[in-house]
Amino acid sequence: MQLGDRIRLGLAVGVAKTVTAIVRLLRLGAASVLPGEISRRLHPHLLPLLFAQVSKGVILIVGTNGKTTTSLLLRTILEERGYRVTHNASGANLINGLITALLANTNLTGKLTTDYAILEVDENILPLVLKDCQPQYIVGLNLFRDQLDRYGEVDTISQRWQKAISPLPKDTVIVLNADDPTLSYLGQRLSQKVVYFGLNEPELYLEAIPHAVDSIYCPSCGHLLDYQGVYLSHLGDYQCPSCGFSKSKTAMDSREWSQILIGVYNKYNTLAAGLLAQSIGIDPDSIFTTIKNFKAAFGRAEELEIEGKHIRILLSKNPVGMNETIRAVNDIKKAGKSSVTLLVLNDRIPDGTDVSWIWDVDTEELVKLGGTLVVSGDRVYDMALRLDYSKSENNDSEDNFNLIVKEDLSEAIATALECSSKDETLHILPTYSAMLEVREILVGRKIL
Repeated sequence: MQLGDRIRLGLAVGVAKTVTAIVRLLRLGAASVLPGEISRRLHPHLLPLLFAQVSKGVILIVGTNGKTTTSLLLRTILEERGYRVTHNASGANLINGLITALLANTNLTGKLTTDYAILEVDENILPLVLKDCQPQYIVGLNLFRDQLDRYGEVDTISQRWQKAISPLPKDTVIVLNADDPTLSYLGQRLSQKVVYFGLNEPELYLEAIPHAVDSIYCPSCGHLLDYQGVYLSHLGDYQCPSCGFSKSKTAMDSREWSQILIGVYNKYNTLAAGLLAQSIGIDPDSIFTTIKNFKAAFGRAEELEIEGKHIRILLSKNPVGMNETIRAVNDIKKAGKSSVTLLVLNDRIPDGTDVSWIWDVDTEELVKLGGTLVVSGDRVYDMALRLDYSKSENNDSEDNFNLIVKEDLSEAIATALECSSKDETLHILPTYSAMLEVREILVGRKIL
């Protein structure tokens, strides 16, 4: 590296660390994006320089749902085996967030000493990241509709992924969800080393394909897929009766794996992290031990004790995600351990400005069990209207349904806590920016 480049690198790193210190000292935020943005302006080629210094491998975690939880579980597995890990734990998964996370582990000259970089990456920027990086591992969790105002349909994203991944070295390990037809088809067309995870537990099938479903048509020929059963949204066991395309063979038996946290969606996160860890060379017994003691990432089934009440925060930012959190909450309700739920709907840039997706959510399933539902957020009346339309004329349980509308989030949280008994769990279902606000009110900080 030339002297001028070293000076430029040192300046970028120094400024980034200074900005981080100032932002955190003044409690202006988590400093998870701004340092990367500024340092990138000072040194436009900073990201590939940092990637090149990761000694054992860069691991990219991509997909619509589950990135943060899967990344944290994988990080925990590796750190408990003694590896040094760099991780964008705040969930800042755009380019500036990745740079910020990598810079946090450098010295003042820009030297990065780490074994693995585990980076969750926004599904739409994976092609951009791969221009600056040849990762040793990529994990593809799923592809669902999410923020259509920014991203478009899942087929478009899948095509971009294939074009970006295809030039990577043949020994790159690609870990994909076989239960997602789009990802299974993607893997079958790649020349890299592809391994698959998925469920083989028919007892977890949904009774019917949900309304919020994206990819029930064959990605090869366009014919309607024949599903033996679905686990969530379009994830399931399937084959095409027209061209013969079918679910790829998985590398593990899901029945042998316990899971982190609640919900079928977290079983997928467990399998993804576990299969990647096995690909690295971690023995299953060590992985199982970590799974048993794993703690949730912020907002992802995170559990808190506030005023003697038990709270669980379940991020719900798109139709599939909210359907699954409703499914998990209802399972707890049926056991008599929950009666109050707080839903917080925002429409800011991190959430997606189009909130029409709530009409694809099966909120009827939440309403029909009765109980108290408190709603708040920037679009509180949109959510209240959706819940009101979810009522059925012929359901006696809904006589106990109580809808409370609170524009002010602090008041909404206080009301929900007041309505909750000490032997029950208050479930909070917020969109992304709402989750940060909820955490700040409850624990005094948005992230970590």
